[in-house]
Amino acid sequence: MLTSDGTALHVRESGPSTAEVTVVLVHGWTQDNTCWEPVADRLSGDVRVLRYDHRGHGASAPAVPGSATIEQLADDLAELIDKRVPAGRLVLAGHSMGGMTIMALAERYPELVAQRVVGSAFVATSSGQMDRLTLGLPDLAARRVPQVESALQVLLEKRRKDTLPGNPRLLSPATRWLVFGKRARQADVLDVTRQALRAHPVSIAGFRDSMRGHDRRVALAALRDKATLVLVGDRDRLCPVEHAQVIADQLPDAEYVLYPGAGHMLTYERSREVAEHINDLIT
Repeated sequence: MLTSDGTALHVRESGPSTAEVTVVLVHGWTQDNTCWEPVADRLSGDVRVLRYDHRGHGASAPAVPGSATIEQLADDLAELIDKRVPAGRLVLAGHSMGGMTIMALAERYPELVAQRVVGSAFVATSSGQMDRLTLGLPDLAARRVPQVESALQVLLEKRRKDTLPGNPRLLSPATRWLVFGKRARQADVLDVTRQALRAHPVSIAGFRDSMRGHDRRVALAALRDKATLVLVGDRDRLCPVEHAQVIADQLPDAEYVLYPGAGHMLTYERSREVAEHINDLIT
């Protein structure tokens, strides 16, 4: 799909095109649509499922200068819906930055959400305060997190090639520590690592900067009359339990589920349970 600013987005579709309900699965930062594979395979066969790669991720084109923002991702999602799903009911599920994208959609396109969206799932995501990450580290080490992040962002911004260098197997221990909880499968850890290495470095640096200014607690009000899910692992270092609780507080009728032992990658670590909850939204 070509967006209005000329960016090519990679889109995948499954399920009957005549389905009454379409589920749109929105992935997170440095990932791509394949992170939803374990969940998508378990969704009801009666629904249409759309997955796509954000600009700067996976098989989509890099973000054009100035467009690596959460707001632009919401505009891309609105365009995807307009072009691929112009009618019918929608269930939106967002993991991490994907959940932030849905919040921004509610903020920027309230009529679309009011008229079309019947359910939403916020999976390991946040409505704000992404500039205060501690990664679950002790106080002394946590104070250095912003410095390390800034240094990494500078490196990403200076990267002139379209992908990051690195051996997935050598990098997988860091991935496991950062985004997985207990007993993660090595195949899943490698999959997530490979996705990050496929992402466009300058684009992901821009999106991380945009996430620091993300504050959409108020925007969640547009979803209060919808069926909603808030899912989080108690070992999530990137979007910790406290962030999920803020979302649940703004959506008092939402189903809130805490997964003991799980980290940030619930689409892998708890794929069956996540799929079951989304199927409940559909029905």
